[in-house]
Amino acid sequence: MKKYLILLVVAFAFIFTSCDKDTEPGGTSVQEMAGDWWVTCTYQVKGVWTDAGVGYIRLTTYNTAADKNTEMWVNDGGHFWTFKSIVDVNYAAKTFSTADYVSTNSTSAPTEKVIITSGKVLKGAAKTPSGVAADSLVFFAQFNDDSAPIVYKVSGFRRTGFPKDDF
Repeated sequence: MKKYLILLVVAFAFIFTSCDKDTEPGGTSVQEMAGDWWVTCTYQVKGVWTDAGVGYIRLTTYNTAADKNTEMWVNDGGHFWTFKSIVDVNYAAKTFSTADYVSTNSTSAPTEKVIITSGKVLKGAAKTPSGVAADSLVFFAQFNDDSAPIVYKVSGFRRTGFPKDDF
């Protein structure tokens, strides 16, 4: 009998301590700018934006370990120039950039650097292939190891998760 009483007390203790309904998961400090994006890369030739030939690539933006609303990571996942860099953020304006060339954190090209300018997240400004409104992302990037000083325009829309919008 004593054994059953102890098991009953332990079961109640476990049930009442594991059901904390007051915990809110919360978000990150750059949550409205963070996400997966389908972007294209273009560059100018005689004033005309020309496709860089990589098609749609999946780019990711997310908070740093410090979780400050003044910085975030921009990561192309190795699909374009293999860059993963921390950018400065103005969260209120939803803009981002780097002040100068920063490391691309590439193990295959450790001296490679990128400068990112005029980055913006525009709420609801894009229309996806399925016709859904989504947030838009745009920025300009230049790489120090590019044979010519080309400025690339990276632009696209937030990934919706709908199969028709994935590439």
